[in-house]
Amino acid sequence: MTRLCLTLTLAALLASGAHAASTHAPPALRASTCSVRGLMDDLRRGLGSGSPAYQRYLRALLREAAVTLPDAELRDAFARETDPVMAEHLAAALVARAEREADPEAMNVVAQRALKDADPAVRAATLRAMRRTGALERTGDLYERMVRDESPQVRQEAATNLIEDNAHVYAGQYGPAADTAVTAAAAASDPAVTARILDNLSTEKISAGSAERITSLLRSDDASVRKAAVNALGGVPAEQMQGARESLLAMYREEPDEGVRKALLQSVAQLGFEGAIADLQRLRDLDPRLAQEADAWIQVLGMGLQEWSLLLREKQRLQQAP
Repeated sequence: MTRLCLTLTLAALLASGAHAASTHAPPALRASTCSVRGLMDDLRRGLGSGSPAYQRYLRALLREAAVTLPDAELRDAFARETDPVMAEHLAAALVARAEREADPEAMNVVAQRALKDADPAVRAATLRAMRRTGALERTGDLYERMVRDESPQVRQEAATNLIEDNAHVYAGQYGPAADTAVTAAAAASDPAVTARILDNLSTEKISAGSAERITSLLRSDDASVRKAAVNALGGVPAEQMQGARESLLAMYREEPDEGVRKALLQSVAQLGFEGAIADLQRLRDLDPRLAQEADAWIQVLGMGLQEWSLLLREKQRLQQAP
């Protein structure tokens, strides 16, 4: 811990050492007490350097030091901090303590401030501190509540956390994490948030309940939400495929939006592969505007490829061909 404090102090001195170097006077070393206040003073000076890389470095140091910092002192500093940038750093330190089992309740302290702080900038910053961590599993219905926040910034930060946690922490392979994201998307008060989450979420491990929630969004008044729900249903697990396919086929006839209909063709193809060709042939005649799109899917599916990424690549190549 002493070494970490010393490193942070020397690093902060380096940020202001340019002036000393210009006068050929080396920066003087000074003692630094290993405390939250000392670390935060160094961090405030370091953030004034204007270097994003250096700021990330300081944040990493604080996270490493946080494990052995006095718990009460760190919590108190976080509770009193009103600057969003500093609040984010302190929140990240508390999250680090929770993840390393130094303070299992620290994550809840951060979550409560994200929910209750009067300043939306602080709420958003606190959410960012939980990104790409295990917060999604430890904070109950936090995200379901945050996507209904009165601040658009906070709602979008919550959506980003859900998307990035599922992609980078769980690699899209952990059903409960995906279910949390689906629940939040369905609960969101902002159609843009709902659509963004569903458009960027792997649904291959979701539960039957989540598949039902997504299916209910097919009736949304917002076309972007309907389209995102269609896209999400295209990737559901095998046990939900038949129900998803039936819902999408039934939707096509009544869907007024051309973009949503185009998404429907893709998801029907994704759910059925070669088995979807007959469905696509029937859908082709319902909307002359999308006849070429349906024909492209029919042709590509007829190649017998067994990987969705290869089908997408071949369809793109086919449509780009002169």
